[in-house]
Amino acid sequence: MATESSNSTLTWRPVAPGDAAACAVLLNAIEDVDHFGEFFGEDDVAELIGDPVLDLARGSLGVFDGEAMVGYFLAKHKPLAVGQHRVMLEGGVHPVYRRRGIGARLLSEGIASARELHAIHHPELALAVDAQNNERNAGALAAYAAAGMASIRWYSQMAHDLREVGVGVGSGVEVEGGGEADGGVVVRVPVPAGFVVEKHSADNSEEFLAVRNEAFLDHWGAVSMPAEQWHSTMVGWQSFRPDLSFLIRDGATSAAAGMLLTHSWDSDTEATGIRDAHFMLIGTRSAYRKRGVASALIALAEQAAKAGGYDQASLTVDSASPTGAIGLYERAGFAVTGTHVRYAVEF
Repeated sequence: MATESSNSTLTWRPVAPGDAAACAVLLNAIEDVDHFGEFFGEDDVAELIGDPVLDLARGSLGVFDGEAMVGYFLAKHKPLAVGQHRVMLEGGVHPVYRRRGIGARLLSEGIASARELHAIHHPELALAVDAQNNERNAGALAAYAAAGMASIRWYSQMAHDLREVGVGVGSGVEVEGGGEADGGVVVRVPVPAGFVVEKHSADNSEEFLAVRNEAFLDHWGAVSMPAEQWHSTMVGWQSFRPDLSFLIRDGATSAAAGMLLTHSWDSDTEATGIRDAHFMLIGTRSAYRKRGVASALIALAEQAAKAGGYDQASLTVDSASPTGAIGLYERAGFAVTGTHVRYAVEF
């Protein structure tokens, strides 16, 4: 465990693949105080820092006290961008080392790295540098403000307890048709007439990606995801659950209409005792919206998760989603459990 020492004894250098174990310890220490709802094993962090679009030499910095990592940032540029290039900063400081200027320096260095990456990849576009944090983390939010970043977006974390009534805690929200979606209740939604469903496979993975890229075109800040990144992260991480990931097709044309992609982290289960099915992506092509596609996908995934022994389903949604997604999720039994705030500075 990290112990307090003077800033002069700290080492600052880019994050390297061999830092995964030390970074996992740091992230879990941050989780104990900041409560993001995310726990990490060494393998999880190895996947995060192994993202092929990360430029660790230019877009990362780790702070070390001996062998212990006590702070870090990662700057994630977008391989594809239109109109504006948004670089996301992720990072944090070990609770023991806070209020010593480490976070402020990391944020300053992160913004500088974002500008360097932008100059390499999208110099012709305007730049925005983003950071996101739990709305209760007053220290981080104050640091963002001091760096000239302003709050621009709010994201709701939502969950639905899938355990039987009396075992879990119900969401208590009203569902379509009356009643409540309490613990263990999965709202039954039939697959719309004329559509067929299939699980994720190597044969249809590219269609999942195509739906994702088209469905999010009208979402704030969304850009297309390259195939390399899709295969190495969304469907390449060990947390991906193909058995809980579904594609809906138009039966008449065979066109993919919508998809839902699920992840579940063993490290979260080990830390909390709750086996969570996280709906990482839910998308419907615009031509198929308002036809029950998304509702059917959610119901299918929740039914499969419950049958597979999962305790809850969860997701994160833009509070200002243009498709009214929060209402859709509430009708399915989800309730808001927390809020993250997005901060940004533009250049």
